[in-house]
Amino acid sequence: MSTRIPVHVEAQPEFLGQRDGKYAFAYTIFITNKSSQIITLRNRHWIITHADGSVEEVIGEGVVGQTPELAPGGSYSYTSGALIPTSVGSMRGSYGFITDDGHSFRTEIPEFTLHAPDTLH
Repeated sequence: MSTRIPVHVEAQPEFLGQRDGKYAFAYTIFITNKSSQIITLRNRHWIITHADGSVEEVIGEGVVGQTPELAPGGSYSYTSGALIPTSVGSMRGSYGFITDDGHSFRTEIPEFTLHAPDTLH
């Protein structure tokens, strides 16, 4: 039986400009542990979709070199980046967590849009 652990994830993207013919974006992620258990972020899975329909997947351990532990009600934020070939794209994915008692679970990262200024109306 699977127990749903409540974790809130929010993203704030920012356009940084063009670099070597690609579009650079930063995104800050805010993660809040809404459960009564201590949880540790173990891995990430990103799906990055470009305006031309191409898709990149990024899978790895932790985030920005860390595997943060979040106490009940605790939060964690970090900033990372993406370099994509189109002026518009989107990101979505999931984080893998583990509870102190060894229960592994995934939390969805809601889709958010990456776009250079004046590319969306």
